[in-house]
Amino acid sequence: MDDIQNRLRNAHNSNQGNFKRVLCVCSAGLLRSPTIAWVLSNRPYNCNTRACGSEPSYALIVLDPVLVEWAEEIVIANSEQFGPVSQLVDAIEGPQRKIINLDLPDMYKTRSPELIRIIRQKLHLLAYVGTPPS
Repeated sequence: MDDIQNRLRNAHNSNQGNFKRVLCVCSAGLLRSPTIAWVLSNRPYNCNTRACGSEPSYALIVLDPVLVEWAEEIVIANSEQFGPVSQLVDAIEGPQRKIINLDLPDMYKTRSPELIRIIRQKLHLLAYVGTPPS
């Protein structure tokens, strides 16, 4: 079995639990998206998260069809990621993935208190719901 098939099988591994699977995307996958993923993985959201970058020339973990297949929802840092994400979402069969744009400028350090505050504020304004605690 090739690597893609193995990855796709892992994407649907039932041992991940019933946590909402949320893919967080910024340009490089280093600053904003890992911070979004961290916020969403904690209370009150309790999501199963991954972070990646949409720019293949410099992203550490590059956005790809397997990550999109894994995700139930996708949170993008800003509109720059919308095109690459929506192309992959449109190419996948099955239920469409909701894409949420937090409109975050690329000017923060990973997990900076200001970035965390802004992410939480924007999620609150969107009335974002994650996985209810068990």
